[in-house]
Amino acid sequence: MAASPVASLGAGVLFGLALAAPPGPMNAVIAEESVLRGWLAGFTAGLGAMTADACFFALALAGVVTVVQNAPTLRAAMILAGGGLMLYFAVGAATSAQAALSVDSRTETTDGGMGRGFRKAFVLALTNPYQIAFWLTVGVGLLEPGTVDILEKTPYIGAELAGLVVVRTGSPLLLAGLFGGIVCWIVGFPAALRAAGRRVDRLTPLVAGGSAVVLAGFGLLFVADGLGALL
Repeated sequence: MAASPVASLGAGVLFGLALAAPPGPMNAVIAEESVLRGWLAGFTAGLGAMTADACFFALALAGVVTVVQNAPTLRAAMILAGGGLMLYFAVGAATSAQAALSVDSRTETTDGGMGRGFRKAFVLALTNPYQIAFWLTVGVGLLEPGTVDILEKTPYIGAELAGLVVVRTGSPLLLAGLFGGIVCWIVGFPAALRAAGRRVDRLTPLVAGGSAVVLAGFGLLFVADGLGALL
């Protein structure tokens, strides 16, 4: 069990990377912005998602998350709204993919500016059931003394990684490392996509199309979950 300051910070970075890296709606938005508008747009989109995490963290400190935790109807409405937004943005990603097919995929577009991706990712993250669930459960627990199994919380493959990295919670360094890990991802992921884009001519429409599929898939899933919970 990690206890030293360096170990807590390093575990936090690992935690942040484990949470940020798996495929999902946030990375779909970051990928779309990166290949269509450049590294800065992709980074800005990632910053929007991380800002939403910071808001959830502040709400957890203030105890507001308890209100959401005890209001299943409100949670269901947020899930439904998030699904609807993902479907809406999926249409935009599909349109971008179609447009990219008619031009040089290496040509960056600037429609909407840098703030476009930030706003899109920020709004999506605020209604993303995965992020909401994390801060209602694990996120709140990070603020209190105890332990957390970091890799167990990794989406999709957490069960296979359970027990490998268990750290003490309640340390500011763990939380600082978590956000540091997210920063590493939103810097490195767009950079990797841009580097690949300079070698793969058709990357732009493929990534934009893939983003549309991911957003649509998660959107349908969340709409179904939200409606099921409300009904």
